[in-house]
Parts: sequence; C-alpha cells; structure tokens
Amino acid sequence: MPYRKEQFVNGEIYHIIIRGLDDRLIFKDIDDYYRVVFSLYEFNDANPVSIKHRREIRARLKESIRGRASDGSSIEILEKDKRKKIIEVLAFCFMPNHVHLLIRQVKENGIHDFMVKLGGGYGGYFNRRYKRKGYVFQNRFKSVHIKDDNQFKIVVPYIFTNPLALTDPGFKEKGVKSFEKSKKFLESYKWSSYQDCIGIKNFPSVTGREFLLEVMGGQEGCKEAVENWVKHKEEIHKFPEILLD
Repeated sequence: MPYRKEQFVNGEIYHIIIRGLDDRLIFKDIDDYYRVVFSLYEFNDANPVSIKHRREIRARLKESIRGRASDGSSIEILEKDKRKKIIEVLAFCFMPNHVHLLIRQVKENGIHDFMVKLGGGYGGYFNRRYKRKGYVFQNRFKSVHIKDDNQFKIVVPYIFTNPLALTDPGFKEKGVKSFEKSKKFLESYKWSSYQDCIGIKNFPSVTGREFLLEVMGGQEGCKEAVENWVKHKEEIHKFPEILLD
C-alpha cells in the first residue's frame, strides 16, 4: 500500500510519483491503461461507487479512446456525475512502470486516502487479471511540494514530456533525435492529460485544468512550455528539488 508519513496541506499542490515494485511493468496493455484512467476518476470520491456505475464509466472511457465517439460525447456521463472530491487532479502521465500526478488536496487526508485507494484498487485488479499475488507498487510513493508558480511552470512540462523516454531513451541527458517527431508523439500520446490541456479532447472529466491553464498561459502557453522543454533538455538537471525520476 502506498504510504507517506508527511502531512499534506489542504489547498497545496504536490508532484507525486508511484512506481511498480522493482520497477516492474504496471501497465501491460491498453486495458490496463483504461483501468488506471478510470481509477483516477473513481477513487477521487468520498462516496462509495456502485459496481454498475463503475462498469458504465469504464465502458464510456473505452469508447472515447477507441474513437467510437470522436466528439467526446461518450464521456459526458462523467462530466454530469457529482462526486465529493478529496483531491483535484491537475495533470497526470502514465508510463509503463510508473505514474506521475500533479494534484491539489481539497479534503483533510485526501492525498493519503486517494493514494491508498489507487494502490489497493488498481493493485487488486492487476493481481486478479495476471493471476499473481503480492505488491504491485513500491511501498512508498514520492512527493514534492510545489510552492510557487515558477516551480509549477517547470513541473508541468516535465511531467508531460516523460513519454519521450519511450521513443528516445536517455533523452533527459542527451536530448531528442527529432524535435518534430517528438512534438507529434507527445500530442498523440493518450495516457497523459497533455492532450486535454492543448485542446484535444481525451479524458476531460478526469482533470481540472482551469488553474493549470491560467498559470501556463492557456493552451498555447502550455504547448509552448512543453515544446521548449523538449528543445532544452540540458536545463533539466538544474531543478532536482522538484523533479522525481
């Protein structure tokens, strides 16, 4: 079960990363990614959710990502749903063996409770599906308190450019081989909230983007920040206090 000793403060923003045990894969195929996207939505609620409602939302999420409703109408059910949120998910990025989250606590112990639900809920699903036992995630997740807008403007593109490790291993130290290919790859990567931040409807109900877009200068400002981050990999090492690998 993911656990942290520190106290998280209501209204404050944190960059969180949770890894697979021994850096093992935690997402093996597209259905695993569907499941964790749904988990971000489902577990951000102080109320219990019925099995029937869970299945309905999962089906809608799958339809939307597979293009059966390219206008996003298949996930309107999520937008109309009323929850008692315990956190606000500002941004996310799922990698094969770890997860990046940028979240704000809105309820006392919200982050701790959410991470326990996420670790236990997704971990239980993973074990059932792959007929295994034991922990799926490392016991403790890492977190960094984002204290001001400058840190926020750095951590957002850092999170959104993580998928480049799939196309350009070592890109954080060496840079990317092709800026244009990297740019297109990030804009097509479904398992992050970057698309929703630049006007491509993907999973709009999972994140709250108003604050992020305000700080980043809107959709174009967010896109520009990510593209600049891709171009200037050598600057990453200057910010170890807010970046989690």
